Amino acid sequence: MTDIFFHPSTDETPHPQKQIRSLIFGMTGETWILLAIGSATRVMNAGLACPDWPLCYGVLFPSQQMNLQVFLEWFHRLAASSMGLFAIALVAMAWWYRRLIPQWLPWASVLVLGLIILQGVLGGLTVTELLRFDIVTAHLAVGFLFFITLLSMGCALLPYQGTGSAGKLRWVGLVAAVLVYAQSILGALVASQWALHQCLSTSNLCQVMNSHIAGVIPATLGTLFLMVLAWRTPALHPYLRRLANLAGGLVVLQIGLGIATFKLRLQVEPLTVAHHAMGALLLGTLVAFTVLAWRDVPAPVLNIKSTPESPEAISFQNHSAESQPA
Repeated sequence: MTDIFFHPSTDETPHPQKQIRSLIFGMTGETWILLAIGSATRVMNAGLACPDWPLCYGVLFPSQQMNLQVFLEWFHRLAASSMGLFAIALVAMAWWYRRLIPQWLPWASVLVLGLIILQGVLGGLTVTELLRFDIVTAHLAVGFLFFITLLSMGCALLPYQGTGSAGKLRWVGLVAAVLVYAQSILGALVASQWALHQCLSTSNLCQVMNSHIAGVIPATLGTLFLMVLAWRTPALHPYLRRLANLAGGLVVLQIGLGIATFKLRLQVEPLTVAHHAMGALLLGTLVAFTVLAWRDVPAPVLNIKSTPESPEAISFQNHSAESQPA
């Protein structure tokens, strides 16, 4: 996402900070893919395809038991493990170069490592507790939090100079992001309890499903209001305008995917996975907008003070002398 929108012509960022920024954005992209794979694992009923944890059938690579479901669960664990290694590398780099990077970055890297450890523990519990719905929901909630934390760090490290016109858009973006995150958690509750199936077949858990449907309204209104307000804001930075337009398009697409998923009763797995992935992308877009909007300050104005020896001062003195009455 950042490669599409941000093409700074000049970047004087110190080299270690560029390396760390690239690592963070790489981890962000992998996290988004992990969220999509996790959704595919759930809709394909592969959450318990590996009955043990952290191994799968007691081995690192279950070749004898391998099928689509086992592969999804095994690959999901493999990618998550690599994310843990990347988080350790991020902490090591941030503290090694701590004198050359922003002071908050080493501590933020520790937070990232803590979140991935928590996510790993929750991932193990989802298996050992046989997909208990509250643990599955917490697992997804922390996954989203990990995703937006990385994205916020990466956007905070981008070479960006605003125009100072964001104003109230900062708060609107923040509120919209919070509403979409809350809607994502409601969606996780629906998915972890299979509330749609139960409501349509046995009329159970309809309240859970209806809460997710009702949550569409504030999240959609917040996102569309952000887009319209961005349109009406003169001199808004092009990056912010593009992100606002992208958020508006994604929320419309997300509603369409949600309606199709509901009508088809989750029977088309790729459609359900796309609904989940687009929701994460929408959240990421709003978070990126919010971080850059809070950084949107006008460029500093250079205040050149003339000295008696400077040409400006000499010219001014000559002009003053000529204007003196005889």
